[in-house]
Amino acid sequence: MQALLGVLFHFVGGFASGSFYIPYKKVQGWAWESYWIVGGLFSWFIVPPLAAYLTIPDFTSIIANTNGGILTLTYFFGVLWGIGGLTYGLGVRYLGVSLGSSIILGISSVFGSLIPSIYYQFNPQAGKDSISDLFTNTWGQMVLLGLLVCVIGIIVCGKAGGMKDNDLKKSGFISDDKTEFKIGLGLTVAIISGVLSACFAFGIDAGKVMAEEANALWKIENPGQGEFLFQNNVTYVVILLGGLTTNFLWCMLLNARNKTFGDYTNTKTPLLSNYIFSAIAGTTWFLQFFFYGMGESKLGNGPSSWILHMAFIILVANSWGLILKEWKGISKKTLTTILSGILIIIFSVLIVGYGNYLRE
Repeated sequence: MQALLGVLFHFVGGFASGSFYIPYKKVQGWAWESYWIVGGLFSWFIVPPLAAYLTIPDFTSIIANTNGGILTLTYFFGVLWGIGGLTYGLGVRYLGVSLGSSIILGISSVFGSLIPSIYYQFNPQAGKDSISDLFTNTWGQMVLLGLLVCVIGIIVCGKAGGMKDNDLKKSGFISDDKTEFKIGLGLTVAIISGVLSACFAFGIDAGKVMAEEANALWKIENPGQGEFLFQNNVTYVVILLGGLTTNFLWCMLLNARNKTFGDYTNTKTPLLSNYIFSAIAGTTWFLQFFFYGMGESKLGNGPSSWILHMAFIILVANSWGLILKEWKGISKKTLTTILSGILIIIFSVLIVGYGNYLRE
């Protein structure tokens, strides 16, 4: 039952992540950097401490009493994760949305799910699942199998993205002289983005002592109630400050370079609705990790949680693409390929969920 709840929470988180960009489409008259940082302030600065305040009594004391080295490392991973988010855009630019997203998220899923286990292999005192635990136990082998199947599904989705580009070019929707498809540069940027995007998972592990403290305090007041669902909310406050730092500096640089500082007060645009939709997008984005933390508390191991998170994001994002008819004008073969990729990802989620069931 715990594993089922964990998978459900991860689905809600993946749905939030795969859907958060939709409100941004309602923003009118603002440059990308303007609405991105307004939404980002909600994602990384306003909502995280509010969520921690509502779920963890005196969370500020936990942060204040945490070793400075741990806080620095957690924040540093947040900064790296922020860079990964920025380079994500370049990967999509040079590879296309479907192909770029699939490759980046695929790399992120592999690194984010396996690196912590390798780390715990050399730090057994942490008491977490190590890489040897995954390879030597039946439940771990199922998790690894699910990871492999998910990567296959991601590759299939990526192939569908390439097929889509070809279909649109042939049908006249996209002309060759307007494309920026650069496979070498695109793959390089995608690899960098995929690795750095996985740093969010590393940040959670680096700041785990804060989550454990929140969990311990909750158990004192609620004996026999299991793991604290919201324990990771305190860690998010530190990680997301790192992400805010990277994105804020970059967006301010773009505002200066593109002379778009006037967006924030431009009365010729629907200012109130722009702020509201940006706030909704930013808040929705944070909800992915709010529910991610709940899912991880139920599943109990990083590899399963991270792969489920990535899988559901890809699943939901591609589903929205179908609903919003982003695949209009493509061949039946391309549509079949993308649907096959989505089904493979769903199958990988079921495998990972079964692995956690065996672990229980």
